[in-house]
Amino acid sequence: MSGYTLAAILVSVACTLSLRALPFLIFTKNRPMPEWLRRLGKTLPMAIMAVLVVYCLKDAFGDPVHTGIPQALGVAVAAASYKWKHSTLLSILLGTATVMLLLRIL
Repeated sequence: MSGYTLAAILVSVACTLSLRALPFLIFTKNRPMPEWLRRLGKTLPMAIMAVLVVYCLKDAFGDPVHTGIPQALGVAVAAASYKWKHSTLLSILLGTATVMLLLRIL
């Protein structure tokens, strides 16, 4: 591993750890989070998931048989399995497996 690669990895680690620790350093018991930030923390995850679903299905209408049906069914299986078990990992695995199997079959 070259020194440049090691330096890039160390800078990435330092930036990631700093950004992860920053909210805990800024918002303490003496200084709570503002209400707008709490509201943002509750709505952003759903908005991000909606964007990911739209991104996943963006090519579904171009070739509905080979990509559209597997992707739509994968999203449906992921949503149904999350509703059933409330397990993010399980829903990701089942949705991905559904898409991969249907892409191989169709």
